[in-house]
Amino acid sequence: MDQISFGTDGWRATLDTFTDERVRIVGQAVADHLDAAGHDEPVAVGYDARETSEGFAESLAEVLAGNGFDVILPERDVPTPVIAYAIVDRGLAGACMVTASHNPPEYNGVKFIPHDGAPALPDVTEDVVDRLAEPDLLPEAERGEISRVDLVSAHADAARELVGADLDGLTVAYDAMHGSGRGVTDALLESAGAEVVRLRCERDVTFGGDSPEPSAEHLEALADRVTDPDSDVDLGVANDGDADRIAVVTPERGVLDANLFYAACYDRLLEDDAGPAVRTVSTTFLVDRIAEAHGEEVYETPVGFKWVAEAMGEHDALFGGEESGGFTLRGHVREKDGVLMSLLAAGTHAAEPFDERVDRLLDEHGHIAAGKVSLDCPDDRKAGVLDELEDHIPESVCGHGVAKVVTLDGFKLLLENGSWLLVRPSGTEPKLRVYAEADGEEAVDELLAEGREIVEPLI
Repeated sequence: MDQISFGTDGWRATLDTFTDERVRIVGQAVADHLDAAGHDEPVAVGYDARETSEGFAESLAEVLAGNGFDVILPERDVPTPVIAYAIVDRGLAGACMVTASHNPPEYNGVKFIPHDGAPALPDVTEDVVDRLAEPDLLPEAERGEISRVDLVSAHADAARELVGADLDGLTVAYDAMHGSGRGVTDALLESAGAEVVRLRCERDVTFGGDSPEPSAEHLEALADRVTDPDSDVDLGVANDGDADRIAVVTPERGVLDANLFYAACYDRLLEDDAGPAVRTVSTTFLVDRIAEAHGEEVYETPVGFKWVAEAMGEHDALFGGEESGGFTLRGHVREKDGVLMSLLAAGTHAAEPFDERVDRLLDEHGHIAAGKVSLDCPDDRKAGVLDELEDHIPESVCGHGVAKVVTLDGFKLLLENGSWLLVRPSGTEPKLRVYAEADGEEAVDELLAEGREIVEPLI
C-alpha cells in the first residue's frame, strides 16, 4: 500500500506500479469512505482511452458493487467532466475516474470525485488514503448491480443549454489528441451548428507515441491548419487526454495563451451576465482589470482546480480557471470541463473573433506577457527551500520595488510597476515553478532570470 500515493489530483503511476491489485485496494477505500459518510446512492466509474483503463474501471466497479453499491459504467471511454456532470445530474454518491490525463501512455491513474461533482478536497482524499485495504466483498446475493449507460448525451444537452451558442457558419478544427474528447467535443460543436474539421479523432492507446498534452509543441498540425492564410478554418480547439482542459488556436496568434483565453471568455460572459471571477495565483491580472472595469471582484486561490472550485461555490462566481487550461462556468458542475469550454470558445469567437477581442482588451487594459520556468528540486527539499526563501525576499526585483508579498501558494512578489514574480512548489513533480507577468516578453524574461538567481542557491 506504500506504493499508492494520492497527489493533487488522485493517484498516478507507471503501469509497473499501477496494478489491478492496487486499483482494487483503492476501490475498497472509496467504498469504505462512502459507507462511513452515509452514502448508499449509486456510484459511477469512468475511464479514458488508454489501453488498460477499461479493465481497471471494471475492477473498481466489481469492488464497489461487492460492497453493496450499484455502479454505472459509461458505454465507452469518456471525458472526466462527463463523469463529474453525471454525479450531480443523477444524484450519485460520487465517482471514480480512471485516467492519467495528459501523462504518457505508460501511465495510468485514478481519482475520486465526491457527490457534488467538484474535485475532492484534502480532507476527503486523506480519508480515502487512510482507508486503503484489501477488498472485503459481500456475498453474491447482497452485491450491487453494474450497468452500462449513456452519459454523454445529458452532458451535451446541459452544455448547449448553458452556453446557448449558435455556431452556424463557423468552421472549427478539433484535435482530440486521440483522447476521450473524440466523438464528444466534435459532436457537441457540430450539434451547435459548426462545421468541424477533425484531427487525431481516432482512438490510439499510445496517443501517437506522445503525451496527450495540448501545449504548443504538441499542436503543430492544428496550428498549421488554422494559421495558414489559405485555410477555411476559423478557429482551432484541442483537448487533453481526458478532455478536462482546453487549448485554443487562432489565425493570428497560433496557440493562444491560456491567460488570454481566460480574459477573452470572461469578457464575453460579462456582456450577458454579471459575477465575480476566480483565478489561481499563477493566472493573469488582466482578468482583474476586466473585472474592475465591470465593477466585479476577483478571488485568488492557490494553484489547483479544487481550490478554484471551492471559491466558485463560496462566491457564486461567473467564471473560474487557471493558466494551465482548466475552466468552468457558473451553472455547471464545479470541475474543469474542456468539452464545455470548447463550446464556449467557439461561441466567444462567433460573437467577436478571439484575435480582435484580445487586441481590444490589451488596448483597453494594457499589454500583458507571461512565462514560467521549472527548477529541479527534490520533494523533500521543497519545504526547506520555501522556508529559506522567506528570509531572502528581496526589496526589489529587476529594479522595481516589492510592494506586497502574497503567500497563498509559495511566494508571489507584487512589484510597484504592476508586474509580479511567483515561486511555488509543483504538486506533481520534483520541481519548483517560477512564474512571471509583465508588460512585455523581454520584461518577463528578465523577471524569470532574476527569480532563478534568487531561488537556485537555496535548492
